[in-house]
Formats: sequence, C-alpha cells, structure tokens
Amino acid sequence: MWTGIKLVPDHTNIDFIGNRYFAFFVTFVMIAGAIVLLATKGLNYGIDFTGGTLIEIETKTTPQIAKLREDLNNLDLGDISIQEFGNANTLLVRLPGQGDNPEIQKASIEKVKAAIEKDYAGVDYRRVEFVGPQVGKELKQKGILAVVFSLIGIMAYVWFRFEWQFGLAAVISLVHDVMAVLGFMALTGKTFDLSTLAAVLMVAGFSINDTVVIFDRIREIMRKYRKKPLAEVCNIAINETLSRTVMTSLLTILALLSLWFFGGEVIQGFVDALLFGFVVGTYSSIYVAAALLLYLNLRAKPEEQTA
Repeated sequence: MWTGIKLVPDHTNIDFIGNRYFAFFVTFVMIAGAIVLLATKGLNYGIDFTGGTLIEIETKTTPQIAKLREDLNNLDLGDISIQEFGNANTLLVRLPGQGDNPEIQKASIEKVKAAIEKDYAGVDYRRVEFVGPQVGKELKQKGILAVVFSLIGIMAYVWFRFEWQFGLAAVISLVHDVMAVLGFMALTGKTFDLSTLAAVLMVAGFSINDTVVIFDRIREIMRKYRKKPLAEVCNIAINETLSRTVMTSLLTILALLSLWFFGGEVIQGFVDALLFGFVVGTYSSIYVAAALLLYLNLRAKPEEQTA
C-alpha cells in the first residue's frame, strides 16, 4: 500500500548537536559578515524610509542610462538615481525629497518628466510614488520598534510557555535570523522598504514556529527520560521533528518560488528576503536554538542515562 513520499526516512539518527561547533562557526561568519556589511555598505533604503519620489517608466527604445542620469542630475534636484528594473526598457528613477511642500515636490516631478520626454517619446509612466521626509523618518523608527517589540513578545511567550532558558535561546536564534536577512539585503543591494521589513517579521514568525515545535518535543522527552543527557535529548527531539520541519520548509519555499517566477519585479525583494530567511530560519531552529540550551544551565550536570 502506497503511503506517500517520505523526504526524511523514519527513525533518523543524525548527530545535529555533535556538529554544533561547526554550526556555531557558520553562524559566527554569517553574523560577523552581516555586521560588517551593515556598518560599511548599509541597507539600500527605499523611499518608504528615506522620503522622496519613485517613478517607474518604460521606454519604447533601449534607454541610455548614463546620458539620462546626467540630464536628470543637471536639474539641480539633488542626487537622482536610476536603475534598471525588469526588462531593459524599464527604469526606476528615484528623486530625493524636496521638502514638505507638496507643490514643490509636484513641480520637481514635472521637471523630471519633461527631461525624460525630451529624449524619449511615448514614455509609459507605470507608477509614481511619493513619501515625505517626515513620514519616511517615522516609518523607519516604527519599523525598528516593530522588530524589537516582536522579539520581546516572542521571548515573553516562550518564557511563559516553557522556561527562561528556552525564551533566551529562541530570541538569540531570532536575532541570528534577522541579522542574516539584513546582511543579505546589504550584500545584494536590494531595496529595503516596508514590504521587506514585513518579510523580516514573517521570517521571525516562521522560525519561531519551528523552534517551538522542537522545544516542545525536548521538554516532553526530558519529562519522560529524566536522566538522559541534554545533548541526547536535543538530538532525539530534532530527529523526531525533522520530517515535519523539512516538509513545512520545502512547501513554503515552493510557494515562494512561484511568486519569484511569476510575481513580477515589484515583489522581487520581498520574495528574495523570504526565501533566504526561511532557509536560514530552518537552519537556526535545528542547529542554533536547540544547541544553545546546552549552555544555558537547563540541565547543568546531566546524570547517567537510565532509560
């Protein structure tokens, strides 16, 4: 009788905890690299956080980006950036904020349009988005607070649901995931906007879901086999939940791949952050969160195995 496809064989016995030092090295490299990238290169903030105007255009002929950039920067409207978006004829033009006066901002947009239309006839303006500088500043502050309060809330829940060691291990693991995603965004130079911030929070939610499942199994095994060493308990728990973890992650990634291929360039950064974050979140649930319990005095001196 066919019982379905099994990506993970029954009764796996992989020594995840035994490989924790290599995993910690990978984690250290990932986090150190993220810190260096954020400190030196920084995030490519979108207009959601910096303020300004974003104009997406499509021309009938292949644009000469260097000449167009020179023409626009000669308008004395600040440092206007241009980047290709999707196909070769589609461009994103970023105009810095011109103050809080909407009339001045509207006039600057018209100047940019006139300069573009001077060289390219029949330009299709696919979208024009404007965010004031004060609004951008507020969004950045609220975005940071959203991440911080989310982590605090998750730690409080896990602490209440389990013990403080589980809560601390969960938050350290989540900080690892958040830093890894931010480092990825800094490395690739992809636009970091509100949708990407939402992706960061979604990665945290996905990761803590996996982590709580593993923690719950660890606690269950600890109650059943009180004298088993904690390292062995963690290995058993991870192996018993491995099939669920792999299936959940794989199905989620398959759904994201469909968005990546068919969702268009507008949500590309959002999907990229989710894809990378879900892979990292699965890794941290298995190799980081559980392994940290060994160093948080959850069971300081494990007794000899009796079961």
